[in-house]
Amino acid sequence: MVYRKFDGALHWHTTLTRLGEDEHGVWLGSRPGGRWRRNGGPWVTVHGPRLMVAPRDSWWTARFNSESDSRTEIYCDVTAVPKWTADDELTIVDLDLDVVRLHADRAVQLLDEDEFAEHRDRYGYPDDVAENALATSVWLLSALATGLEPFGVASAPYLALVS
Repeated sequence: MVYRKFDGALHWHTTLTRLGEDEHGVWLGSRPGGRWRRNGGPWVTVHGPRLMVAPRDSWWTARFNSESDSRTEIYCDVTAVPKWTADDELTIVDLDLDVVRLHADRAVQLLDEDEFAEHRDRYGYPDDVAENALATSVWLLSALATGLEPFGVASAPYLALVS
């Protein structure tokens, strides 16, 4: 799985196991000890299981985190529609905005609005890309707050596969 920024620069990458598919998208995950790398920086080892869903035709991805690795229960990246660039490689263009739900109190927050505004100007996000990103962030805020699937119980059977 490879996340890139709008200008093509590497953002995050890792190797995940394809766990299955359902109406929400393709589910990917790693067992405790999985490794993630940001840009060209050092590898980061996660202590708990990590789960991700990549919808087939939506402008977001979601990562489900263990409490041992993150203060966020669910971390959604607003992205261009995820694309399979090879049978085993998912490429995702990150559009800066993030929506999270915290473990502690299940509060839902929108993050990185300033980064989105800066990159919208710097990289020249087309109007339709910016509009889709903003609309997606509004939808995610509501979906995470209400537990709309896949942010309710849909992740449980996939999480069991990597726990």
